[in-house]
Amino acid sequence: MKNILKIIRLYKLEPLVSIIVPCFNQGQYLSEALNSVLKQTYTNWECILVNDGSQDETDEISKIWIEKDNRFYYYHKENTGVSSTRNYGLDKARGQFIQFLDADDFLDEKKIELSIKEFENSNNIKLVISNFIMFKNSPDDLIKPYCNLKSELFNFQKILYYWNDTFSIPIHCGFFKSEVFDTIRFNENLTAQEDWAVWVKIFKMDYIASFIDKPLALYRLNPSSRTMTKSMYEDQIKVYKYYKTVLTEEEFNKLSLKLISRYYKLNENLNYKLKALKKSNSNQTGLLIKKILKKLGVLRPFRYLFIIILKFKPK
Repeated sequence: MKNILKIIRLYKLEPLVSIIVPCFNQGQYLSEALNSVLKQTYTNWECILVNDGSQDETDEISKIWIEKDNRFYYYHKENTGVSSTRNYGLDKARGQFIQFLDADDFLDEKKIELSIKEFENSNNIKLVISNFIMFKNSPDDLIKPYCNLKSELFNFQKILYYWNDTFSIPIHCGFFKSEVFDTIRFNENLTAQEDWAVWVKIFKMDYIASFIDKPLALYRLNPSSRTMTKSMYEDQIKVYKYYKTVLTEEEFNKLSLKLISRYYKLNENLNYKLKALKKSNSNQTGLLIKKILKKLGVLRPFRYLFIIILKFKPK
């Protein structure tokens, strides 16, 4: 593979990279994401936009971009979720390499170039994982990532048993040989945690990853995203049931024990914090004031006053 890539680059026949962008009601961020694709220093790419039944301006914005550059391709389908949308993009992809990008995220301009070079320097890798950084309102508004990625994390044991505990990998950190997805797809019954299931499948096949310890993927802290606005409880149960069908009995039992232990410790920590809060001076003062107001017979009027005050609280 290393020699083939060097020959291809020598004759200016650079391998095609397929960038898959699932879109669902994130039109306000889409142009920013696509601009990060357009600015890539590696230029032989196709960008596949898949509109998953958006009700916002995604359709109009996507059409502007396919007019702007013929390397952008646009598809519209009925809403069926992010997993089926990514799979749709994989079916349309023609490249030797795959890069995922959610419509509200961002790629560093050298993400593809540096990833391709990793493949040139190694014969046995199937994917390249870069580090990431987070941002709020714009890619210039950077904040620390929620975890620190390290090369020793990229194996089946760590991905399966420590995901969401000490780390997780944003999907656009990955850069894959397209053959990885000849037999792997996103589970369309999962509407969240679907990326975890894919990472598990990849490393269960003992694929070797190279690591670029640079923040080449930018992850938006989006307050309106699904993970920020809805409970993940049902999705976690779904992915847990799914693992029963793809793991050995020993692997599944070990995962069960890990999850039980994790949530038991979480519950203990919450109980400890609650007890500490109840014993705090501020809480004791609040209870004392409540008793005094109740004794004076003015507790109920104060409750109504508090509700009225909250209505005027700045949002």
